[in-house]
Amino acid sequence: MKVLLVNGSPHKDGCTYTALCEVSEALNEQGIDTDIFWIGKKPLSGCIACKSCMKNNKCVFHDSVNEFLEIAGDYEGFVFGTPVHWGGTSGGITSFLDRVFYADLNGGGNRFLLKPAAAVMSARRAGTTATWDQMNKYFGLMQMPIITSRYWNMVHGANPEQIKQDLEGMQVMRVLGNNMAFFLHCKNVALKMGISMPKQEPMVFTNFIR
Repeated sequence: MKVLLVNGSPHKDGCTYTALCEVSEALNEQGIDTDIFWIGKKPLSGCIACKSCMKNNKCVFHDSVNEFLEIAGDYEGFVFGTPVHWGGTSGGITSFLDRVFYADLNGGGNRFLLKPAAAVMSARRAGTTATWDQMNKYFGLMQMPIITSRYWNMVHGANPEQIKQDLEGMQVMRVLGNNMAFFLHCKNVALKMGISMPKQEPMVFTNFIR
């Protein structure tokens, strides 16, 4: 079993990466393999709702979004990390998640169906809980079980060394990794025992105009 941890910070080896590494180590100790995917620091366009993904099962823009979509199906769980910018997710990870999940949803890829997901936030001071709420909305829409920790999944500090000094935050990351590993092991046992995945109904798409 493998979990993909996504670094949504423009800094490849910064605070968000440091938090994700702590989650990764906890997963590894529980027998779960991990990889870290960096979205990069090049500008990422937001979704333009062109719906090309309905035909191609990928985004019309060829950047780290499509690189991620190509490998996402090989993983059983996901952890998405972001720094807090202006009290919310970074612009890069927002555009990234908008396009990733829109492409999968419209393209019928089912790369994420009932695969556990978690959000990790790093901040100097505030805005983490609002960011956590924002991130979890993606997972809820995509039918991804949301994995939690002993506290909200956040770390505090202005650089990686300060993040490591946030002892409670580091512990929260380890608990998060352990909880995700437990969920994955339980799911694996259930499938081996013959418990089927839930039946998927065709989507009913409505609005509020009668």
